[in-house]
Amino acid sequence: MSDPASGPTLTVKPNGPVLVPGPLTLVDPTGKSHVTAAGKMIALCRCGQSAVKPYCDGAHSRTGFQASDAAPP
Repeated sequence: MSDPASGPTLTVKPNGPVLVPGPLTLVDPTGKSHVTAAGKMIALCRCGQSAVKPYCDGAHSRTGFQASDAAPP
């Protein structure tokens, strides 16, 4: 869920991607903007193995990626 006062809520999935709800604009390294509509969720890769970075393509499942630590305070 998103709180307009504090920005979007990012959800880190155990052994998986970071989920980010729209609306949002992602700007890639070339400066191109990718707009995600309100109500749509995107998944950002954490494992580094996705063929469609920065988006997740499920590679974490195929590669055995493990990362479920809690964020530090």
